[in-house]
Amino acid sequence: MTASGAPIRRTGRWSLDQRLERQVHAVPVELPAGTRAFTVELSYDREAGVLDLGCEGPAGYRGWSGGARSRYTIAPDWATPGYLPGEVEPGVWSVLLGLYRVPPAGLPYEITVTPHGTPPPPPEPAAAPPVPDTVPAVRRRGLPALDGLRWRAGELHAHTVHSDGTLTVPALAALARGQGLDFLAVTDHNTVSHHAELPAVAAAAGITLIPGQEVTTDLGHANAFGDIGWVDFRRPATDWVRTVAGRGGLLSVNHPLGADCAFRHPLDERPRVAEVWHSGWWDRTWGAPLAWAQAWHEQVVYVGGGDFHRPEDGHPPGSPCTWVLAEDTGDGNAAGAAALVAGVRAGRTAVSAGPDGPLLLRHGDEFLVLDADGLALWGPERRTVIRGDRVRLPAAPGPHRLETTRNEVMALCT
Repeated sequence: MTASGAPIRRTGRWSLDQRLERQVHAVPVELPAGTRAFTVELSYDREAGVLDLGCEGPAGYRGWSGGARSRYTIAPDWATPGYLPGEVEPGVWSVLLGLYRVPPAGLPYEITVTPHGTPPPPPEPAAAPPVPDTVPAVRRRGLPALDGLRWRAGELHAHTVHSDGTLTVPALAALARGQGLDFLAVTDHNTVSHHAELPAVAAAAGITLIPGQEVTTDLGHANAFGDIGWVDFRRPATDWVRTVAGRGGLLSVNHPLGADCAFRHPLDERPRVAEVWHSGWWDRTWGAPLAWAQAWHEQVVYVGGGDFHRPEDGHPPGSPCTWVLAEDTGDGNAAGAAALVAGVRAGRTAVSAGPDGPLLLRHGDEFLVLDADGLALWGPERRTVIRGDRVRLPAAPGPHRLETTRNEVMALCT
């Protein structure tokens, strides 16, 4: 039996003025002495608006679930996915609410915080799925090594139950491995609670898992790659750039032309890495993403992002597929993840529609072009028809792409 204190209730009405004032508001709650764990429940009319949910304790940030959940528990040894477990510090806690959609008449809400004197037991963990015995795409396609570096195929943008995805970390890793991917960045929204799972899951699934987080706001999203701790999405975007760089990580602008998620933050310094090919680029005869990239940075590094959330969406991890020429460390997940981030930082990247689609790689002083017979190679100073399924050409400077005769982009190369 779990001993619980009397529930603490907070009610109010968020106004459109408050939504425009700032994205995230804090509702303070002082927990009674002896509280070892607590549960937060948020209630409001979901037909009328959208509120995101998070938590901050006296000692710092404890997690975020956005609009995916209306309830979370934090205990010393476990927490709801998206939140960090740990001792419940005495003092004033904050229930964080993101005012994502607020109607003109305002949005009433109620928060119920239930203190627990004895921590409740954690939910039963889901069974880990079997890992498919799939030949990696790099080996299937016979990609050569280069000066101690080798190509890896992967996905740089994916979500789990730690934010608004439906799969656990083990299930997502098994799915990515089944697509023939070598690596996967797990980039849940505004949280790093999934990072603790990555080393064990990577070893079990035989795939490199890059710790990441999608820094998510009303004015745009960016992926922060690396085991660098949490990045405060409430700060100006220029602070994200400096914070991530100062901690040795890498920041990538996400889906810059992605409908209401388009990147609109002002920046003093623009990151080079950008998710130019996003899963929402359905009509790849539409040249706006490439035009944006040219205007964004003169040395833009192309990466892809599938923004995977759930299998039923129809685009598995690796759609599009990002290829990285990275050091072959062979020293476990942390070293492999760091080598991949370093490869992206160095601009050794390419993007294709999937692991087995037409491929354009800058391989040393050459272009290596696979499965692209009849496609056109476009670059700043070069246009060439590809003839054959495995072609080597002298490399030329600048970003390049493969297109069909109807100008549909099939592959990109930094």
